Amino acid sequence: MYPRELGFKMPAEWTTHQRTFISWPVKESMVYPDDYKIVWDGYTELVQAIAEFEPVTVIANPSDIEELKKLFATDRVDVLPIEHNDAWLRDNGPTFIQNDQGEIAGVNWVFNAWGEKYSPWTLDDQVAPKILEHYNIKQFDAQLVMEGGSFHVDGEGTLLTTEECLLNPNRNPDLTKELIEQYVKDYLNVEKVIWLNKGLSGDETDGHVDNVACFAAPGKVIIQVCHDPSDTNYQITQENLEILRNATDAQGRKLEIIEIEQPPAVYFEDSRLTLSYLNFYFVNGGIILPIFGGTAQETDQKAIDVLQATFPDRKIRTIDGMAIIKEGGNVHCTTQQMIVDQSK
Repeated sequence: MYPRELGFKMPAEWTTHQRTFISWPVKESMVYPDDYKIVWDGYTELVQAIAEFEPVTVIANPSDIEELKKLFATDRVDVLPIEHNDAWLRDNGPTFIQNDQGEIAGVNWVFNAWGEKYSPWTLDDQVAPKILEHYNIKQFDAQLVMEGGSFHVDGEGTLLTTEECLLNPNRNPDLTKELIEQYVKDYLNVEKVIWLNKGLSGDETDGHVDNVACFAAPGKVIIQVCHDPSDTNYQITQENLEILRNATDAQGRKLEIIEIEQPPAVYFEDSRLTLSYLNFYFVNGGIILPIFGGTAQETDQKAIDVLQATFPDRKIRTIDGMAIIKEGGNVHCTTQQMIVDQSK
């Protein structure tokens, strides 16, 4: 049976977390292995920032265990040995769902390294089942290639995603849009899918929505926008804005839209880095926000101000958003929330 038939659904990310999972980076899989120390320091800062708000479990290859236990010598951080190829746990980790009795379960999606872009990924496809087995959590195996960064939910029946990602032929080439939407509804128990067009320029994930837009509350969406018509993100963000302006959610509400101005473009080896303030992460009582410094200082501050005004009861905790971005992602991409099991 599908999770939907058993009363399970995915809560919104701002629901209280039991812990956050993060996978430790693997030097052999890095696009720029010479930056390993920079990436290591970036992950260290991120783990320590999240641990200020809630417990963190670091998924690590056995060879890294002892060093990480020394690095994070606190009861707020534990290390769980699970072999993996790469470190983007948002995309290959389990998606946690919950029923009316408060029991939690996990959806195990098929992972194929963002359309078979990187090899190997066999170990990564086994990370979610191993996490669920370790915590003795009920597992639903979805026969759908899907990454956690490709969708957001509002907790009240609405899901936000992009056609560029979910309909990409490198994911589920034999499935129609209607079938993919039905799978999503069956496994996450949503009633309505809002399909944005595309993700930001330079995004090698083929348009993950966690760089584009997210729910701030039911009926309220934050979106990163571009106001420069000469920028490749201008048309992308304007089209997505128009879709949101004309959309209603599962409850029939028109959406309140909050705009965050994008940071200035940054290039590395002729490729644009996908800098996004929307790749922030909700933690208990706070938000972990990547900021970019340099020419982005003005937009950094604007993003902080917008989020603080939107979430006045949450602490905005900033971290260096440039530390791991060359590897292709940021804060939200590295994290996966485990919600509280209220049935125990």
